[in-house]
Amino acid sequence: MNLASQIERYLPQQLLGLVRDISKEANQLGQKAYLVGGVVRDLLLGYPNFDLDLVIEGDAVKLAQRVAEIRQIKLITHPRFGTAKLNYGNFTLDMATARGETYAKPGALPMVTPGTLNDDLFRRDFSINAMAISLMPSNYGELVDPYQGRSDLEHHLIRILHLKSFSDDATRILRAIRYEQRLGFELEPQTSQLLKQDIPMLDTISGDRIRHELELIFRERHPEYALKRLGELGALQRINSSLKGNGWIAVKFDKAKSLSKPGQLPSLYLCLFIYSLQERENEQLIRRLNLPTKLARVLRDTLHLKSRLHLLDNSSIKHSEIYYLLREYDPLAMRANIVASESSTARFNLELFLSKLRYVKTSLNGDKLKRLGIPPGPELGGILQILHKAKLDGKVKTRAEEEKLALSLKP
Repeated sequence: MNLASQIERYLPQQLLGLVRDISKEANQLGQKAYLVGGVVRDLLLGYPNFDLDLVIEGDAVKLAQRVAEIRQIKLITHPRFGTAKLNYGNFTLDMATARGETYAKPGALPMVTPGTLNDDLFRRDFSINAMAISLMPSNYGELVDPYQGRSDLEHHLIRILHLKSFSDDATRILRAIRYEQRLGFELEPQTSQLLKQDIPMLDTISGDRIRHELELIFRERHPEYALKRLGELGALQRINSSLKGNGWIAVKFDKAKSLSKPGQLPSLYLCLFIYSLQERENEQLIRRLNLPTKLARVLRDTLHLKSRLHLLDNSSIKHSEIYYLLREYDPLAMRANIVASESSTARFNLELFLSKLRYVKTSLNGDKLKRLGIPPGPELGGILQILHKAKLDGKVKTRAEEEKLALSLKP
């Protein structure tokens, strides 16, 4: 099957020109270049995907350097790994020297050796991601499909390439469900059987790698679908026995989409994902996923604030009380509680803090109080806090009113 005409229609002209240059330069160097993986799958499905991956039978770094010099575009190389990244306008293009992989033991990172295109396709996760398109002038556009990926696309199937696929690398379990739910496909029967059988192999995967796969799920348009399916299969519980992907998650994720900026959504989803956990269970998950310090703090703040929401479920609470209750919490933890809380009053007070109260400042500071004759010391700090509370509660509005209050408090 030749896809040359589809490539011409599919790729933006700017990107198509770069691909043609790569083809030309690879040919002159005696190398072979192929589009591989997700872009081939999505081209056949008609889905836009313009972050391209190329496999080079030859030297990917040398080829990338030559193309970058001709095009005068930004290049990042990793000679040790035989990879390079071209940044061209709004597009990125990753190039890698063809390689094979072997696994010393289940869950280990693979040992990589130089190889052929067939070696490179065999190391991939599923048949629909193990296709390539030749960019060589002699057979430009020819589909290379050794594992019947195109047929599986047509039949809406997710199929692994060999029987040890999930046991070699159990992150493929999470990936299989992510693709299944994104594309509306089904697991091929043997793949389904092996996936269920190998769920315990998730124990062999490092926290960093599990976290990365969850982050990819959270970037999906509907991550709740994959989480629900993983929960039904018992895969979530293998990561943490208390994790759930139930209907509550679906409702709250949908609400989060309407209330948050897209860039915040993956982290906000994670906060909602752990919302039903006890603090002890949350600590177990933080350790299991080896969460970065900042993100771990957000999760802790989310649950700690949840335990204090009853204090905000009070329509007569003072603005100063809201401020001093919430000031130490991460804003993302507050947004998670806005989404999760069933109390309209608590939600209102959280939103009030985020939109207004956290920005309230007094006109006076320590130096200005000293100039009013208030001596330095613990009393000065106490006066500043009284002024701030009065400003929050609307008891003082102007600098003159602040000064009058400050002088009345002078020791």
